[in-house]
Amino acid sequence: MKIEEKGHTRIVRDPQNDSAALLMKITHEYKSFEDRNLILDLSGDKNLTAKGLSQFSALARMHKKNRKSLVIVAPGLDFTAVPHAVNAVPTLREAHDLIEMDEIERDLGF
Repeated sequence: MKIEEKGHTRIVRDPQNDSAALLMKITHEYKSFEDRNLILDLSGDKNLTAKGLSQFSALARMHKKNRKSLVIVAPGLDFTAVPHAVNAVPTLREAHDLIEMDEIERDLGF
């Protein structure tokens, strides 16, 4: 697991491109991630499907309770099939934009 800090956000990449293993690692070490917005870059996982992103639903809801954003970067998916609880976008730039919009909404009290 590779972690990069960019402002108030942590970008997490898994060099092994195994989204299930990455989810287990993040869940196990959640205390070290709970205070930052998270971008999970799963663009290297060629076996990832929109339905497979449902495994991230619990983590996404838990992170949202902490008033932080969790966005998954997964290019090439049918984003209409992604579970509602999971924020998924095709590019890293869009992930940063989504987090910025979430931050603005939280600052405005939404």
